[in-house]
Amino acid sequence: MHLNPYGEYAVELAADLANRRPRTIDELVARCIEAGVVVDFPVSEDDLGDVVAVLDRWAVIVDAANEQDRAEQVNLLLAKASAYPRLTNHAGDGWHLHYRDDQRSLAGVLEALIAVGTALHLVGRGMSRLGRCAVEECTVIYADTSRNGRQRYCSPRCANRDAVRRHRSRC
Repeated sequence: MHLNPYGEYAVELAADLANRRPRTIDELVARCIEAGVVVDFPVSEDDLGDVVAVLDRWAVIVDAANEQDRAEQVNLLLAKASAYPRLTNHAGDGWHLHYRDDQRSLAGVLEALIAVGTALHLVGRGMSRLGRCAVEECTVIYADTSRNGRQRYCSPRCANRDAVRRHRSRC
């Protein structure tokens, strides 16, 4: 991945995986590759359960009650990932930074990617830039990459549905 994949792209991948949990290791690998993650290391069936555990820990960050709690949870995830930056040129695709050890599991790579990406996303865009859809019956997680930072819904469909509901309640 290039162009700082540890920010916007990492939290979008985390949200996608958290919202639509992969059911098989093959699905997980395919979705990671589609998102631009270079999977040039062995993958095992254990990675699926380990990734689900990472996503559960990440959801705690999303659901944090305030900025301080969110920061503490991000720091816990960063510490667990224990990822150190290093230059790499795997597959000859150009030098770039990775925040992971070279020989990690897929779960370890995703943990580092999501931890560093979430930290960069929150400090770069704002500590409130992760959330769940404001529609009560919708639990979809979103990473707010909007220009004004006021995203409250996971999609225009949910935003429109909520607007119609509010309008009808006033009538």
